[in-house]
Amino acid sequence: MPVSKKSTGVLTDGCQPRRRYIFRMGSVRRHVHIDRDPDSVWKLVGDLARQHEWFPLSSCRVEGNKRWITLPSGITFEEDIITHDHSLRRFQYRMVGNPGINSHLGTCDVLDDGHGGSTVVYSTDMEPEALALVIGGAAGEGLAKLKRIMENG
Repeated sequence: MPVSKKSTGVLTDGCQPRRRYIFRMGSVRRHVHIDRDPDSVWKLVGDLARQHEWFPLSSCRVEGNKRWITLPSGITFEEDIITHDHSLRRFQYRMVGNPGINSHLGTCDVLDDGHGGSTVVYSTDMEPEALALVIGGAAGEGLAKLKRIMENG
C-alpha cells in the first residue's frame, strides 16, 4: 500500500498512522544600539576574520569565500560566506558540512540609526530549530560585548 503524507505531518499506510519526525526552521533575531557611527562599527564587524574578538568564539579563519570558526569547546564549523557587502554593511553565511545541521543562514547588518549611532542586527534561520536558540543566545552575548568594545574602546 502506498505511503502518503497528510497535512498533519503523520504518515499513514492506509490504516495505522505512523509518527515521523519533522524538522522545523527556527528563526532568531537579536539587536543592539551602539553609540558609534556605522562605519566604525563595520570596521570590526565586517572583518570576518575578527568575529572572535566580539562573538563567543575562540578563533576564525577566512580563505576566499570560506570561513572556519572554532568554539571555545574546540569544535570547528565550516561556513560559506554568501554576502560580504561593505556598502550595505552586511554579511551572510551558511554553516555547511555538518550532519546535524539541515539548513542555516546567518545575517549580520550594521544599520545607521540616523543620529550618529548604529543598530547591529544579528539573525539566524536554522533547521533544526533548537539550534537557532543556541546561536541566538551566543548572538545576544556577542552583541553585548561588541557594544562594550565600541563604546568603551
